[in-house]
Amino acid sequence: MKIYPLHTGNFKLDGGAMFGVVPKSLWQRTNPADENNMCTWSMRCMLIEDGDRLILIDTGIGNKQSEKFFKHYYLHGNDSLDGNLQKLGFHRSDITDVFLTHLHFDHVGGAIERDPKSESYRPAFPNAHFWTNQRHWKWATEPNAREKASFLKENILPIEESGQLKYVNVQDKDGIYPTDLPFDVLLVSGHTDAQMCPVINYQGKKLVFMADLLPSTGHIPLPYVMGYDTRPLITLSEKERFMKEAADKEYYLFLEHDSANEICTVHNTEKGVRLKDTHRFNDIFN
Repeated sequence: MKIYPLHTGNFKLDGGAMFGVVPKSLWQRTNPADENNMCTWSMRCMLIEDGDRLILIDTGIGNKQSEKFFKHYYLHGNDSLDGNLQKLGFHRSDITDVFLTHLHFDHVGGAIERDPKSESYRPAFPNAHFWTNQRHWKWATEPNAREKASFLKENILPIEESGQLKYVNVQDKDGIYPTDLPFDVLLVSGHTDAQMCPVINYQGKKLVFMADLLPSTGHIPLPYVMGYDTRPLITLSEKERFMKEAADKEYYLFLEHDSANEICTVHNTEKGVRLKDTHRFNDIFN
């Protein structure tokens, strides 16, 4: 198995929304805001080469939405999904599996593209299976009013219409489940129902793709919960349980949205679980 971090670009979100009830005087120490109170976040995906499978975890925001849509999110930086795939010697057509942690637009937008001939939508990875789970699929396709703006039909329905949709077999209870892919998944439901965080055994270490359970190192303290989370008290309990385990068992946490840090580790302190170290992926794994 070979794993590559895959940067797909940066965007901006309101700092207050990203840190919920935590005051700006505290969160700006780790995530400084611009004059509009917006903070920079990455859309860092992961590529796993495993035998004859090439697995992409999440896809970034994509490029098919309208100019009006993108104006809200200030996309910037030189990274792109296609550009960084090419640097690794791959093309979209090489991807065999696209694993989607959840179906919010900044995680699934790049999974679908606009057909230049018909202006219809189609999967951007023609030879891939797209993996979600039935619980989350139902949640996303029958969205509540609070999340409706994050679950865009054009990002989701073409996956099913193409016949390329696959489901990870999870149950009603959150926890860790095996998959048909070379990793297990941690199922959590504070941010959105049935989000899946891949748990990977790699080079003798436990590597966890944190998705929106832990967007950045700035979110490590328990009360630092996003205003976007649909069930913040559940996020609190999920974080408390997972972060203690991560500290005790020395997990490496792969950060999807931290613009400065690819990986972090945590440890137990008198104040609770706190940041231990940050790392570049290639300094830990080779």
